[in-house]
Amino acid sequence: MARTWHTPQRGPMRGGPFAPYSKAEDIKGALRKLSAYFLKERLLLLGMLGVVLFGTLCGTIAPMFQSNAIDIISGDRQGAFVPTLLAMLVIYTFYSGSRLLQGYLSAHLGQRMVSRMREELFGKLVHLPVSYLDRHSHGDVMSRMTNDIESLSMTVSHSLPNLVNGVFALLGTLTIMSILCWQLTLLSLFGIFLTLPASRLLGAYVRKHSRTQQALLGELNGIIEERIGGFRTVTAYNQQQNTTEAFAALSERLTRASIKNNVVGGIMGPVMNCIGNISFVIVAAFGGYFAHRGIISIGVISAFIVYVRQCSRPINELAFVYGQLQTALAGAERVFRVLEEKEEQAEGAELAIEGQAGLDFSHVYFSYNEGQPVLKDFCLQLPPGKMVALVGATGCGKTTVVNLLMRFYDPASGSISINGKDISECSRQSLRRNLAIVLQDTVLFSDSIRANLEYGNPNASEEQLNSAMELSGCKDFIEEFHDKENTFLTGAGSSLSHGQRQLLAIARAFVANHKILILDEATSNVDTRTEKAIQEAMRSIMKERTGIVIAHRISTIRNADMIIVMENGAVVERGRHEDLLSQHGKYYELYMTQYAGQET
Repeated sequence: MARTWHTPQRGPMRGGPFAPYSKAEDIKGALRKLSAYFLKERLLLLGMLGVVLFGTLCGTIAPMFQSNAIDIISGDRQGAFVPTLLAMLVIYTFYSGSRLLQGYLSAHLGQRMVSRMREELFGKLVHLPVSYLDRHSHGDVMSRMTNDIESLSMTVSHSLPNLVNGVFALLGTLTIMSILCWQLTLLSLFGIFLTLPASRLLGAYVRKHSRTQQALLGELNGIIEERIGGFRTVTAYNQQQNTTEAFAALSERLTRASIKNNVVGGIMGPVMNCIGNISFVIVAAFGGYFAHRGIISIGVISAFIVYVRQCSRPINELAFVYGQLQTALAGAERVFRVLEEKEEQAEGAELAIEGQAGLDFSHVYFSYNEGQPVLKDFCLQLPPGKMVALVGATGCGKTTVVNLLMRFYDPASGSISINGKDISECSRQSLRRNLAIVLQDTVLFSDSIRANLEYGNPNASEEQLNSAMELSGCKDFIEEFHDKENTFLTGAGSSLSHGQRQLLAIARAFVANHKILILDEATSNVDTRTEKAIQEAMRSIMKERTGIVIAHRISTIRNADMIIVMENGAVVERGRHEDLLSQHGKYYELYMTQYAGQET
């Protein structure tokens, strides 16, 4: 029996007029904030509205000239036939030109608005505190940056001008129809407004099946992404057959849902055409009767046939425009929520470290979630130019110490100072200019190796670059590339091994040449030989710097000036490697379990 996997949806599906849409919680608020962006492009907006109104006017009065031409031919009206045809040709030419210009202006308006919003959003994201990205998934943030803004762009470029055009066309057409023959107008409205309940009823069914199809498509994409990404695991565990069966079962469900959706959606066109034909029958039957009675002319009947179609079109598009507007407003609301987030505080005194840096954690308390403390009365004094190692089981608070030192978070109480200066009184920018960090999860950028090494110090000299590459042990494999340090890293260094990427990250920290160096499991992805080379480099570089090293491997930190053993957010032991072993305490237990090859 095939298994069924439930995976999160991987993004919106491009739907038709009645595809499922999201709704904004505060429509008025979203419109008010969105209006500020329209005001910044008011010249384009006014120009687009002017062109829409002009085009609507041309499209509304053109059938009257057609009516006059027919009446001239039939003898019901006196006038010149050729000038009437030329006038009709000019009006239709203006109408077509206005539609082209409308598309040009609306595209510029939409793209300039979303470009401004996209730049503001990205600028906001890079200034948000780390805690924001810890609380929100990266997929959600990416969705706001791409899908939500793209939805807004499509709405401004297409739906908004179509909505304005439809409203004015409907009002103008009904006005002229009433002037020509109010009786026939009332009869025509019966057929026209049959489209409203029909579109609502059919639209509800289409949205229901579209929602199901969209959810199943998201699951199918999730299976494809996960199984292709984890193909080695699938093959290693001989799960090809089960994976194929699960995919086929879900694909069959998607096929059935898609057929239902397409069938129900396919009914929409014939139903609307049928209602339109009913309107034409009404116009033809009663128009002929009114023409026979002398109430209207034959030309008016031909004009009414055109006007009935012009009335039906905006009504048929109402659900489509409404759905897109709702989705766009919901997306705009999500974007505005990010823009309204409080940025990371930039104020504070300049932190200038003269000589070497000494650290002091004094009675620090901190928790990510209220009532669940991670650090409890944490105290640590690190003399200038010394290296301290933090060890302990996973979750004991080692990385939290680094997060607080970098001011990714601020402690609930207590203080952290560098050379006696409380870092909470210093600006984050000046603090981080004195800290270099290498994380376990290596981050490189799609750029040259040189650009990655210079990321923390763009003005680094060739001597500094070469020294950092040699100290970190990445000089040899860089020399093997054809372009050496100018080699471009595609896919953020995906062609390199984990160890090579880690070595480049360590070299980048060396190039930054900051007073304090933090290595958070920085040697976890390198082999024993490379780790030994890095240890030698660390001893060399730490002679002039203060260092904090977090590592599970005892061999990495055994030569540290001080080893801090943490448990449940507090310091339980401290001292040098030999002294802690002789105490037969917690560090001794960690050492022995690791020596025995067990997990710590």
